[in-house]
Amino acid sequence: MKTRFSIRKVIYALAAATLPALVSMPASAQAPDITRIVVGFAPGGVADALARVMADKIRTQVGGTVLVENKTGASARLAVQAVKAAPPNGKTILISSPSPISIFPLTYSKLGYDPDKDLIPVAHLAQVRLVASSGVGQPYKTMAEYVAWVKKNPGGQGVGLVTMGSPTHFGLLAMAKSIGVPLTPVPYKGTPPIITDLVGGSLPLSIDAIGAQMELYKAGKIRFLGVTGTERSPFFPEVPTLKEAGISGFEEASSWFAAFVPAGTPPATVSMLEKALIDATKDAQVRAKMATLAMEMTGYPGDTLRKMIQSERAHWKPIAEASGFKGD
Repeated sequence: MKTRFSIRKVIYALAAATLPALVSMPASAQAPDITRIVVGFAPGGVADALARVMADKIRTQVGGTVLVENKTGASARLAVQAVKAAPPNGKTILISSPSPISIFPLTYSKLGYDPDKDLIPVAHLAQVRLVASSGVGQPYKTMAEYVAWVKKNPGGQGVGLVTMGSPTHFGLLAMAKSIGVPLTPVPYKGTPPIITDLVGGSLPLSIDAIGAQMELYKAGKIRFLGVTGTERSPFFPEVPTLKEAGISGFEEASSWFAAFVPAGTPPATVSMLEKALIDATKDAQVRAKMATLAMEMTGYPGDTLRKMIQSERAHWKPIAEASGFKGD
């Protein structure tokens, strides 16, 4: 009993001596050092994959733990709003696609945020090409043949896409105008049902990201008729751009992912994150991993990203206004 009493006394004495020191420790020493990368998409998609690779690579530069938070809902607007409301200390980073930043200010009267005032562009990370796809059972093998076919078949004017009010949507409207056919956007809840209808032959054409379709293309289950952008995809150089195929409207429609932080974040912190993220996009392992999703790493600085956003918005503004589409 005496031995137990002595040990207990020592434990109590150590606790009593340590407690004041713990209480006096600064909050930063008590709380874990966590950086959050917020994405507005569910786990398992290309945005989530990119965020997790970035989180792993910037860990040593930013220090502490880097976590990915999937904040889905409202077409990724909830993610933007969450980052807007976060402390401007560099510990919350948004990775976004173009629509919430470049397009939604044109289509929502009550957006809940102003991307130009509430966010600071940090770095452009990657480009993701869209591709016009069809099933192998369709009678056309090129975009020129598709245009000739759709002009003769008014019932085949539906084109599958994932998001209304997006560059894909407005690019399709521009394409319809360029070929003189009133194409109809057919919204889907995701890429898998689009692929099902393409392979089954009930959907004549779709325009969606390459990544989720590339294995089916390689297996000969679907055809790639043309990619977006002004240059051919480095992953599929045999596929012409839509512009090369005589289709206007998709030069500015390739998707991308970029990083942002809340307004008010100190310039030195922004510069540190910019360097960390750009360095990550140049890493050979990162590029190899993202190549499996047909994601082209870019690594443009924040100032370049800001100019790209303004240019994109200016490009899509007259098309969005002419369409009359509203996201509200």
